[in-house]
Amino acid sequence: MSSFRFRKHEHLRRPADFRRVYERRRSNGDALLIVYACENHLSHLRLGLSVSRKMGNAARRNRLRRLYREAFRLTRHEMPVGFDLILIPRRPEPPSLEQLKRSLPRLVQQLARKLQREAEKPC
Repeated sequence: MSSFRFRKHEHLRRPADFRRVYERRRSNGDALLIVYACENHLSHLRLGLSVSRKMGNAARRNRLRRLYREAFRLTRHEMPVGFDLILIPRRPEPPSLEQLKRSLPRLVQQLARKLQREAEKPC
């Protein structure tokens, strides 16, 4: 990928999009985050972030969003395309960017394999 920019069409914005991903009920997680995924049949990934008020005040929640968005931006070339993702931080303490850069692609690849196996399964 030649550009690391994070464009508007790569964001999940509408509540209906978030609802569709949650209703698919496919998730994976580790100590840092939970990732929900759903197929989007597009040639790129789309990202949504869900940071609860339990994570702290607005400044802390925004800091977490920026950190998770940056990890996605830097590692999306390692992830399979065609999915909508929602990232949910597990802890209010911000992890290091390096930890997230290792964790996020691994979790998304595991989810992609899980969704692909389901799609190949005969009904």
